[in-house]
Amino acid sequence: MPKDTIRIDELLLTLSFAADDDGNEEHSQAVLLSVIIAHDISKAARSDNVAYSIDYAAVCATLTETLPKTLYTSLEALVERVFKTLFRSHPDVDEASVVVTLQDALPHVTIETTRRRGQTSTGPYRFVINTLTFSAILGVNPRERIEKQPVVFDITIDRGSTSQERFPFVALATSIHQTFTASAFFTVEAFASAVACHVLKYTRDPEDTVTIKLSKPNALTLAASAQIQITRQRNDFADVFAGRGSEAEAEHSGSSSSFHSVALALGSNLGDRFANIETALRLLEVPTSMLSNLPEDARVSVVDTSFMYETAPMYVTDQPRFANCACMIETNLAPMELLRLVKEIETAVGRMPSMRFGPRAVDLDILMYDDRLVDTRPPDSRASLDNLIGELVIPHPRMCEREFVLRSLHDMIPHYIHPAYNKTIRALLDELVSTQTESDFPMLKVIPFPKYPLNDTEDTKIHGIHVPPTATYWTMSSNPAKHGRPRKTHLMATLNVTPDSFSDGAQHNTLPTALAYTTTAVSSGADMIDIGGYSTRPGAATVSTDEELARVLPVVQAIRAHPSPAIRDVLLSVDTFRWEVAARAVRAGVNCINDVYAFTGPAYPLDAASWEHLARMRTVARELCVPVVLMHSRGDAGQNKGYDAYNDSGGIVAAVQTELGLKVDKIVRGPGGVRRWLVLVDPGIGFSKPVERQLALMRSLGRVTAPASAPASKSALAHEPAQECERSGNPLAGYPLLVGPSRKSVWGTVLEEGDIEGVYEGRKTGTQERGWATAAAVACAVQQGASVVRVHDVAEMRDVVAVASAIWNP
Repeated sequence: MPKDTIRIDELLLTLSFAADDDGNEEHSQAVLLSVIIAHDISKAARSDNVAYSIDYAAVCATLTETLPKTLYTSLEALVERVFKTLFRSHPDVDEASVVVTLQDALPHVTIETTRRRGQTSTGPYRFVINTLTFSAILGVNPRERIEKQPVVFDITIDRGSTSQERFPFVALATSIHQTFTASAFFTVEAFASAVACHVLKYTRDPEDTVTIKLSKPNALTLAASAQIQITRQRNDFADVFAGRGSEAEAEHSGSSSSFHSVALALGSNLGDRFANIETALRLLEVPTSMLSNLPEDARVSVVDTSFMYETAPMYVTDQPRFANCACMIETNLAPMELLRLVKEIETAVGRMPSMRFGPRAVDLDILMYDDRLVDTRPPDSRASLDNLIGELVIPHPRMCEREFVLRSLHDMIPHYIHPAYNKTIRALLDELVSTQTESDFPMLKVIPFPKYPLNDTEDTKIHGIHVPPTATYWTMSSNPAKHGRPRKTHLMATLNVTPDSFSDGAQHNTLPTALAYTTTAVSSGADMIDIGGYSTRPGAATVSTDEELARVLPVVQAIRAHPSPAIRDVLLSVDTFRWEVAARAVRAGVNCINDVYAFTGPAYPLDAASWEHLARMRTVARELCVPVVLMHSRGDAGQNKGYDAYNDSGGIVAAVQTELGLKVDKIVRGPGGVRRWLVLVDPGIGFSKPVERQLALMRSLGRVTAPASAPASKSALAHEPAQECERSGNPLAGYPLLVGPSRKSVWGTVLEEGDIEGVYEGRKTGTQERGWATAAAVACAVQQGASVVRVHDVAEMRDVVAVASAIWNP
């Protein structure tokens, strides 16, 4: 016969909790307490006499009076206190269940358990995390492979018993959030299963049972959501939990039905270093063409990359400097299969046997594989690191002594906790950097530019993979706090071959005038010429793709055919938002794409066509290996200037970080993404911003790409949600900053105003009269660490940059 119950439901109490591992000091917390008392009420029912029932009012009064007097270290401690109070004060209660829910917590967490009078053991316990919500790539439709959508998880962990130690609700939720916001599952089934496995690995209790309910709110038009619910234990993931660290596990633990997050380090110091690394990355994604004995469904997908760095050699110092980076991949290969693949790629790219730590065309190291510990050497041979040939140790045993590894990982997964050292990547990097001296060669962030057009001898392929050679590269400091601001502020000269640009329309729209400007700009110190064939000024006439190409391509071809090597070899950028123009311009000789709409096209607000536009532009940039300048804008430069929604969260800087960060995240992360080291960001001075916001943005340029602190937390091997600025810091952190303040109308507005004392009434200025105003803005940009300034008057702005750099970048 089922037990009758008497329930006190959701009693609201405000209780005191001690400081915890989530960074909370001693604090008060509202909780909802439910007590379900098992009691046979049949006698009370027959007699209609309350004396034969439980006095729930008395129970409620006891709990309300007693519980607030204690300082609790955990929800578990609160539950134990409830039972102790209940059984001591109410002898007619023999069995009860307790449910405690944090009223205002994010995520919503609950703990449940049942206890009998006199029971000495604790448990069973149920821990619940409700409505854990974030966005991720999920689905099979083309748009679902580009645009993240919300997913909602309800997670229940059932455990036979537990100590009174605190269950890590917040840390577990944070770990799931950080791990899976960068995932890209095709099915909810695979997604739910991966989260279940992650939870079981995180909680580490072999007896735990986890239930995952995954809701996809946008899946069905006429329904609230599509849902799937699964229940799993460790034995459902035998390939993950069995034989950890053995050679057999390393050989076979991957499977075609499960994908793993893996971190790889790449380096090169022989030949064309940057082309070698790009070739290796592309060969990774064609594993079956590299190794014939792999399963037909073997998959490797590069889903994120770090910045690229130039570093001094370690261990053997008498050799060329290295180019180093790291990447995140998703693969269904087992660890040893992956090791064989990377060794085959090293050989294909040109690595030859040499001395240990010596020069190499390319080097690929497996740093992490999920959060596993693997060592294929015999147990009695693990004391030394001199016996690693043909063996695999994960995590990589030397990673924590190499800044180029830790800094590259920090670009992607700063809060991932090293499974052996139990420290975050950020903490490991800080510890290592703190031991360095000023005499150490600084790691330099690198932007490589490919050489176009290609001639027949340069159009070589390895296993069907083509990568353009490197024309040149720019460097800047990887750690401004230690090594100062960028070593050089580069000048991008503005060449508008249009009849209607706001500043210099019809001045350089013939081939002779365009070449004359280019010649003068190069001789004056321009590092790059930015060629635009479509004016973005408010009200500019629409230009067809064919017309834009007709304006741009002849200039590009003429520059590349110029008799002077200085002119012929200057770096070129194409200022366009059209993938057709970008692709043809690059193949004609351009080295960089400058897009004022950051790949989403001129529509605003963004719609489905915007994301399709982004996918096409991203494909062009990825295939051609060109750097891209991504600017913040909102459609027409003179419209969409409202930013009040950001007044309480950082103002215009937060708006740029959030809105441009969303686009950068979609461009860099996920399968087919542009390499992180090929992205520069532009805050968009003069585009869709009122005057006062533009001035505020200029005052705070240094914050646009500055790192933002975030609390350390347990996290599996995956990425962080770059588009959610308030949760994971600044999504633009670390990207090189390009600022284009030249001759903008905002300076005309400022110059038209009188001085504060009313002595000077101000003056109206044309675009050609704003050179001195531009100089002030350029000096401001240099002072705040801009890597590039885009200007019209190269000779004059070169002087400004030189003096400002001497003052601010000694």
